[in-house]
Amino acid sequence: MGLFSLATFYTTVNHIKDLPMHGGKEVAFVGRSNAGKSSAINTLANHVRLAYTSKTPGRTQHLNYFSLGNDSYIVDLPGYGYAKVPPEAKRHWEALLSTYLQKREELSGLIVIMDVRRPLLELDETMLDWFATTGKPIHILLTKSDKLSRQQSTATLMKVKVYLAENYPQCSVQLFSSLKKQGVEQAEAVIAGWLKADDNSEQVTEEGVID
Repeated sequence: MGLFSLATFYTTVNHIKDLPMHGGKEVAFVGRSNAGKSSAINTLANHVRLAYTSKTPGRTQHLNYFSLGNDSYIVDLPGYGYAKVPPEAKRHWEALLSTYLQKREELSGLIVIMDVRRPLLELDETMLDWFATTGKPIHILLTKSDKLSRQQSTATLMKVKVYLAENYPQCSVQLFSSLKKQGVEQAEAVIAGWLKADDNSEQVTEEGVID
């Protein structure tokens, strides 16, 4: 039974003061609008609509918590980079995101979703910079890898790995496809290691992660 198999909706938060005091650990998912974040969460959970997916970028406007059991949680954060979001809402999201990412003690690590066809855009690097100051780990899912040939996706992965090694050494990265369910076990191993969901997490992470 996988780490995400019992994932259920827990709560939604729109203000820092309302963050749950659950006493456990969290892993957050964040990414540019329409990069495939909700689809990645649904694929990991093997659930069609655990996280809401929409053709309209910017629909995730709150911090949505999902319980994995054993005081472990994943948090679906608002997407960033959608130009049509009203300025007031954008400012609210940015304040919410930056405060949560930099101050939340229960947060064990950050999963950053990037479209493999357009990785490491300016706002992606801003997000990495925001979180890097915490010293906590970051793992990047290069989603929609099925949109490229195997050769193209592998070449992109290698370029991103080189750039991360030079600029963000605390980051690891992998290819991911919700359509083909590629990279599910690898991503789950990383998250399990952060949450220390079982005694073998660290060993599995070392064997299964591209870093």
